[in-house]
Amino acid sequence: MRDYLQFYINGEWVDPAQPNPHDVINPATEEVCAHISLGSEEDVDRAVAAARTAFETWGYSSREDRIEVLESCVATYEKYYNDIADAIREEMGAPKSLAVAAQAHAGLGHLQEALRVLRDFPFEEDLGEHRVFKEPIGVCGLITPWNWPMNQVSCKVAPALATGCTMILKPSEVAPLSAYLFAKVMHEAGVPAGVFNLVNGDGPTVGTALSKHPGVDMMSFTGSTRAGSLVAQNAAPTVKRVTQELGGKSPNIVLDDADLEKAVTRGVLHMYNNTGQSCNAPSRMLVPRARLAEAEAIAAKVTDKVVIGDPADDATTMGPVVSELQFNRIQSLIEKGIAEGAKVVCGGPGRPDGIDKGYFVRPTVFSEVNNDMTIAQEEIFGPVLVMIPYDSEDEAIRIANDTPYGLAGYVQGGDMDHARRVAARIRAGNVHINGASGGYNVPFGGYKQSGNGREWGAHGFTDFLEIKAIEGYGT
Repeated sequence: MRDYLQFYINGEWVDPAQPNPHDVINPATEEVCAHISLGSEEDVDRAVAAARTAFETWGYSSREDRIEVLESCVATYEKYYNDIADAIREEMGAPKSLAVAAQAHAGLGHLQEALRVLRDFPFEEDLGEHRVFKEPIGVCGLITPWNWPMNQVSCKVAPALATGCTMILKPSEVAPLSAYLFAKVMHEAGVPAGVFNLVNGDGPTVGTALSKHPGVDMMSFTGSTRAGSLVAQNAAPTVKRVTQELGGKSPNIVLDDADLEKAVTRGVLHMYNNTGQSCNAPSRMLVPRARLAEAEAIAAKVTDKVVIGDPADDATTMGPVVSELQFNRIQSLIEKGIAEGAKVVCGGPGRPDGIDKGYFVRPTVFSEVNNDMTIAQEEIFGPVLVMIPYDSEDEAIRIANDTPYGLAGYVQGGDMDHARRVAARIRAGNVHINGASGGYNVPFGGYKQSGNGREWGAHGFTDFLEIKAIEGYGT
């Protein structure tokens, strides 16, 4: 049992202002695996005060100072790597293989990428006799989700550190264990006191207090579109910058000239990755109507090979969803799909055969879906794929863009020039051709209700910087 009851404020582990213990549930067992504390406005006030004081020095630190700190963060994270992977497996049910190879690796990858970018990042630009400076925005509130905990923590903390900002992190109270270990990494790496602070808590209390706080200069939020909208509303009176990475309902267009076996297999496996709990999951597969039956058979064959079970088992390829709340919501949406007339190719309601405990969901494929159905419009956030037939390429593109979201898009085709032309017409922040995936240097973010701003790599620095022009600097 993990007892992570303290917060990390001003370089020290401190007790919450008011005791408020909270159980963390292992979704594979439905049993309590840890205790944390939920913070209050007073805890946020203490953390913001520490961050503001620290910014007076860290905000004016040299590039060399920040490089040294980030190098230490990378080395220390590597020491904690396996512990972080174990925590992710325990807190949100990621299979061991995924937790090690992808989930924990994302935290390291963003630190390494921020370090690489920092070495040569142009913080100054000459305009003749004038000069433009890119300066840290100040104190940042960082709110991160449970589905890719280290990815979202590190892709915010790393550029904030690199640009000279100070910060208060509020990870999800559903999966807070890896973030607690990340705070230990920051401490052991020698990040100066007050530069990085961690306060656990829920959105309505700690999230709202951060968003409204006049001492916070910028909010970076990842989560649902509904919650992101609330963050922006709470931040509006203080006119602070708000960046958001929100939901998605990403289309995957399988073109006529695609290798159908490869395209459908790739799309189904990607959909099931992380038990479907990825905001950029290719959840709407658009298939030429004449090939729909063939695509259904391929999807069923792929689904049949999924190994569902204990995340600690090396053979497991799909774990549970994160919580009872998510489990019940997914079940409701599967039932809704059936009620609205979608064809169940495989899967359906309930737990997988032979499993009677844990928040395990049957990997499900619907077909003969039209884009007006609930399952084609709402983000399910589970291992549920919908297949939508189309009759023409223009119709496919129209369906692809007929969504309030615009986080990602996918195109599968045999002719690259053709695939590129289709990709150019998809209204989304990231479009993947034939399964290609960007590295940590590729900007990540969305159009429309999928958010604003960009994370990852050099583009991820931008949201943490203010622009100052000094005229006559060179005279």
